[in-house]
Amino acid sequence: MNLIASGLGVTVAASGASGVAAAVLPARWRAGAVGIGTSVAGVAGVVAGAAALSGRVWRSVLPNLLPLAGVRLEVDALSGWFLLVVGGVAALVGVYTAGYAGRTGTGASSRTALAALPLFVAAMLVVPVAGSVSTLLLAWESMALFSLLLVMTEHAHGSEVRSAGRWYSAMTQAGFVAILFALVWAAAACGGESFTTIRQAAPGLPSVARGGVFVLAAAGFAAKAGMVPLHPWLPRAHAEAPSHVSALMSAAMVSLGVYGIVRLGFDLLGGGPAWWWILLAAGGALSALYGILQAALAVDVKKMLAYSTAENTGLILLGVGAAGLFADAGQAGLAGVALAAALLHVLNHAGFKTLLFFAAGAVVRATGTRDLDRLGGLGRRMPATTAAFALAALCAAALPPGNGFVSEWLLLQSLIHALPPASDLNAIAAPVAVGVVALTAGLGVAAYVKTLGTGFLARPRSSAAEAAREAGPMMLAAMAAAGLGCGLLAIAPGLTASALTRATMITRGGSPLTGTTRLHLPGVGALYSPLLIVVVLAVLVAGISVAARTLGRPRRRAVAWGCGDGPQTARTQYTATSFAEPLQRVFDDVLRPEQDVEVSHYDESAYLVERVRFQLRVPDRIETYLYVPLLAAGRRVGRAARVLANGSVHRYLAYGLVALLIVLVAGVSR
Repeated sequence: MNLIASGLGVTVAASGASGVAAAVLPARWRAGAVGIGTSVAGVAGVVAGAAALSGRVWRSVLPNLLPLAGVRLEVDALSGWFLLVVGGVAALVGVYTAGYAGRTGTGASSRTALAALPLFVAAMLVVPVAGSVSTLLLAWESMALFSLLLVMTEHAHGSEVRSAGRWYSAMTQAGFVAILFALVWAAAACGGESFTTIRQAAPGLPSVARGGVFVLAAAGFAAKAGMVPLHPWLPRAHAEAPSHVSALMSAAMVSLGVYGIVRLGFDLLGGGPAWWWILLAAGGALSALYGILQAALAVDVKKMLAYSTAENTGLILLGVGAAGLFADAGQAGLAGVALAAALLHVLNHAGFKTLLFFAAGAVVRATGTRDLDRLGGLGRRMPATTAAFALAALCAAALPPGNGFVSEWLLLQSLIHALPPASDLNAIAAPVAVGVVALTAGLGVAAYVKTLGTGFLARPRSSAAEAAREAGPMMLAAMAAAGLGCGLLAIAPGLTASALTRATMITRGGSPLTGTTRLHLPGVGALYSPLLIVVVLAVLVAGISVAARTLGRPRRRAVAWGCGDGPQTARTQYTATSFAEPLQRVFDDVLRPEQDVEVSHYDESAYLVERVRFQLRVPDRIETYLYVPLLAAGRRVGRAARVLANGSVHRYLAYGLVALLIVLVAGVSR
């Protein structure tokens, strides 16, 4: 039997069995059973993806499974890449869930939440193997439904959770409508809904139809990917969902938005004009800059990670847009490198963002707070979690030898070598894109230094932080596995070279990179050796350590000099808010922060200050200026439309008659 079919079959069976187990098993066994089933489903997805990336293909038609249209499944190398990403994250989340949701009495351990988790994984794994419009739409909507249930897990414990659910459901349904219109338009114009039919007929469609389909679908898929300005659901949903769900959404689900754009733009539509990709790249650049700026200022650790997801999604879409531009300009080699950079960053982001949310979940479970200004001191109390977060932060900040640096280096190489005479547009856009990548990298370092320094390495600033205890063994095991994956991708990224070559064949750019522990770009001539960097850094650190111990003065413990002010306390150290204040001043015109200073005086004298209370809030200005007026206009329209439904049966019958006449006239005119 085909290995791809076997893997997908195991995925469906394990997910279904886990859902049943969540419904029937007692509380003490429930989380473990669901965790095992989710991990099995994820591993099966990885096996199916690896088989597809090795060169196997698979197609199947199940005509009786879905009324009228049936179900069509197709797996190629591009599908395999995203099966690998989603399956890998799901396998780790299953292990983590067994520890995180094992404690009864929380929303994460409820029957509904645990039953929805493996079904969410199964829906995500079906998305990249869909071979028809109806199959993709069914899987996409199932994914949205189960993820909404998971976001609302703690709905009984706070209005913020319910607000996050409303925002997420509204944005995901708006995106689904855009995708629905785009794909139905494409199917109607091409004379069939199978991807094979669309792939064959799309090049002959009018440019207006092709452009309309791409813009609508890209907007819908970008909304799921969390691209700015379609991102308001992202910081809300990721912050309020249980941490293992946040990891699954941020590391796996958002990547499927990227899959949809790549599948439609490069494969089904066969590429397109430069303006398609300029729009996509511009949206990616805006998302990267705005996301990392908000992350650098956020004091909620999970919101900070959510905005970081918007930044990384922006970089990925910037790479996809650059690949489209290069392909349109005839630079097939650079197109392959840019798309390889985007796909590799999808994998790298899945690795370090999974680890970051796992560590954040352990912190929230141990302290009960996500506020960085109330954390600190976790380095001693939770050393393993701190080490995991530090490793993931190194990777996410795109510093060598982290795995995030590898994919951003590839993206920069493709942009740097985009020179005339191939395209004047590319020669203008590429330097701007290089500046965007460089600025996001710098802000990313600041964001993660702030989070690690104030949240983990500083003194504890609350009793909850002082009482924190290390995470359980299952949660630590999941973190260790995610960290191992990040380390492997950082040291030997060339292991993905052959898989990336097959996944990027849709650009017809040949082999974008070769090597195992060294990456070589054949069409560009660039070379990167992460293993050599690791060895050099290790030698330098060991040499400095040995020299300090043998040649320096004997070490002795003493209190650090405090400028004559005595031993330092938590009140004299930087908080996350104060650390980010210089950046906030630099970008003050963009962010427009809101400050509130309340001064209380003693009753005896108005000249003696008793207390000063300072509050700083950095609202999401895109949300303020775009969505708040839009929602207000919607409310006004809704209130005005009430006159149409006044309870009169005669009026409702008249509406039906008018609608029937319109349909008849339209039918006769055709």
